Amino acid sequence: MAAPTAPFFDNLRLMPAKPPQREGKILLVDDDPGLLRLLSIRLRAEGYDVEAVESAHKALGALRHFSPDLVVTDLRMDKMDGIGLLKELQTKSPGLRVVIITAHGTIPDAVTATQHGAFGFLTKPVDKDELMTLVDRALKVSGSADVEEGWASEIITRNAAMKEVMQQAKMVAATDARVLITGESGTGKELLAQAIHRASERRNKPFVALNCSAMAENLLESELFGHEKGSFTGATRSHEGLFQSAEGGTLMLDEIGDMPMRLQVKLLRVLQENQVRPVGSTEAKQIDVRVISATHRDLQEFMTQGRFREDLYYRLNVVNIKLPTLDKRREDIPLLVAHFLQSISKEADQERKVYAPEAVEMLVTAEWPGNIRQLYNVVRQNVALSRSPVISGELVQQSLGEHAGKLASFSDARDEFTRNYLSQILQITMGNVSQAARLAKRNRTDFYKLLARHDLNPDTFKSR
Repeated sequence: MAAPTAPFFDNLRLMPAKPPQREGKILLVDDDPGLLRLLSIRLRAEGYDVEAVESAHKALGALRHFSPDLVVTDLRMDKMDGIGLLKELQTKSPGLRVVIITAHGTIPDAVTATQHGAFGFLTKPVDKDELMTLVDRALKVSGSADVEEGWASEIITRNAAMKEVMQQAKMVAATDARVLITGESGTGKELLAQAIHRASERRNKPFVALNCSAMAENLLESELFGHEKGSFTGATRSHEGLFQSAEGGTLMLDEIGDMPMRLQVKLLRVLQENQVRPVGSTEAKQIDVRVISATHRDLQEFMTQGRFREDLYYRLNVVNIKLPTLDKRREDIPLLVAHFLQSISKEADQERKVYAPEAVEMLVTAEWPGNIRQLYNVVRQNVALSRSPVISGELVQQSLGEHAGKLASFSDARDEFTRNYLSQILQITMGNVSQAARLAKRNRTDFYKLLARHDLNPDTFKSR
């Protein structure tokens, strides 16, 4: 076979290499066509998906079809400048990060941009390395929530697991099936119950919630089922229970795992018969109420211990929806923070405060044992204690205390995964390195190097 001619190789060398595809959609806004083209080329060469427009008004229009993860905009533009666009984006897409480009890079420009919530700023001429570094940092903590229908408008998310939860919620809302919502404290169980109610045919009837762990047994019984006048000491008048108050609508029983056993029996009877009998009454009253229950307890374990009735569990758990912890949906943290800042400023009728970029990064990487409730409390505390419009990283550090910066770096997480993998494979082979190397599809020499790097001794895995 004849050797290929030289032009073939010349053409091959001239074929442009396809840039590695990076995750991130970037909207560029600048009324300077030359700079717009230059930035587009640089960002596309790095593999980003880029949309470029010449004005703030066109940028707002592009939100509907492009859904960017980051906006890079010039400060000085006609009609609406970069700060004006930033304010509009904060309303339309909370959590979406914005980088401002300024011609002069003066300190007042930088301060103004930061005080209004810009993630950072770049000066013209834009340095490529500075651009890429800032874009990379901003994309780690940026994003906008998908706009949900009215029934789920209170749930802020772009997390895949939460999206699946919302799909389940919408499907079950179309039925009258009872729902058991499980998840750690502070994950938003009551918000989800309210969303299910709003999506259901019962939306125009009452939604009533009761925390079963918040009161003594006799008060809980009266609050839930009602009582007749004179039925116990202090019952000076008849009281309609929450089952009757929620007639035609939805009753949420939060922390159902803490309900006393005696009341579990009475609740089971109500669910079986669709009738409620107030304390001290001989007459049962017909009810039409959908029950949604929630708990952070392990009800399976409670049943084993005899602390929760199995028959009641299966009555309540027709459909189970499990909410993820905040640690499992970190991409939602910037969105939630932006939402809380907006809500707090409206409530207090004051200028909206913003977090410094390093402060946002600290919030995203922190540990959140109290989940969304804890995040909200930290944001509220930061707003109250910050003397500046920009909430600093130092203030966030003080609020987080021992929970700050618990998210492992990529390098540390990779090393931990590798060490766990090697340990597992050595356990399977009982310390036989040759067999372990074959299973890992690595040569024996490389496998020994990996073991040494991760301080693993095969002898400790051999049976004795």
